[in-house]
Amino acid sequence: MDIVIGLIIIAIGAFCQSSCYVPINKIKDWSWESYWIVQGVFAWLLLPFLGALLAVPGGHSLCDLFTADNAFNITMTMIFGVLWGVGGLTFGLSMRYLGVALGQSIALGTCAGLGTIMGPVLLNIFFPEQDALSALTFSVITGVVVTLIGIGIIGLAGSMKAASLSEEEKKAAVKDFNFPKGLAIALLAGLMSGCFNVGLAFGADINFGELTPDMYKTLPATMLVTIGGFITNAVYCFYQNSKNKTWGDYRKASVWGNNALFCLLAGALWYSQFFGLSLGKGFLTESPTLTTLSFCILMALNVVFSNIWGIILDEWKGCSKKTIAVLIVGIVVLIISSFLPQMI
Repeated sequence: MDIVIGLIIIAIGAFCQSSCYVPINKIKDWSWESYWIVQGVFAWLLLPFLGALLAVPGGHSLCDLFTADNAFNITMTMIFGVLWGVGGLTFGLSMRYLGVALGQSIALGTCAGLGTIMGPVLLNIFFPEQDALSALTFSVITGVVVTLIGIGIIGLAGSMKAASLSEEEKKAAVKDFNFPKGLAIALLAGLMSGCFNVGLAFGADINFGELTPDMYKTLPATMLVTIGGFITNAVYCFYQNSKNKTWGDYRKASVWGNNALFCLLAGALWYSQFFGLSLGKGFLTESPTLTTLSFCILMALNVVFSNIWGIILDEWKGCSKKTIAVLIVGIVVLIISSFLPQMI
């Protein structure tokens, strides 16, 4: 029963994440770079900090974790957070050229597979005594492969969509639709976004051990990864503010109330995926396979819900029944990938 509860919690987080771009549509009179960094203050700084505080037992401080003994792991966690930040930037571009459904599908699919595998591989390089590669069991690899098959099927649906629609129909669904360019960017975004899970792997022990409940143990590492990502995004967004002369966005007092509210909502929905991942993993401790695959499962479910949003937002409007059928098959395969490893 605990396993089912854990998967449901992760699924709720995935649904929230796939919905985080909806509030952004309510933001008024701000350029992309301005609202992106403001929502990032909530998503990557404030909310992760509040989440990390849940991992701190009474009589202790969050600062107690930042010691010389943890210096290497803290540094590596933040470095991979910076790299993940690059993925976050290109992730947005992938949706610009492919739409929410297809952009998230390809980027998150790549992220799911590489993120799951890179963590144990890199940990094994730095800490061979931990035998991190032993986590990559047959069941885990099978789960990753099935997930990638599901992503591939959805990618096929995307290519069928690109081939069947006229230029006018493509632009009506996604204004800047460009499948080859979007595909390249989405693959890069997935590779770099997978660094998030690598950062979590390096930060797995940055907690108070038995004093921290299992469901909160990854929250301090999550905070460190998102801080690294915030640095990357801040540098880029402030550069764009200067380049595009959009610093004035922050002085538009008339829209601050509205925009801050929807940035907070978007940030909260985005952070929910990793808050849910931490809580969910606390219920998966009896299954090492699902614990290792939890990040992959989260990304797979993100893809499922993002495609549901894509259907709602008419991004697949005008496609043939065959294309929609292929899309549905891909979604079903992804759902199966969340449970199949436990059955092997």
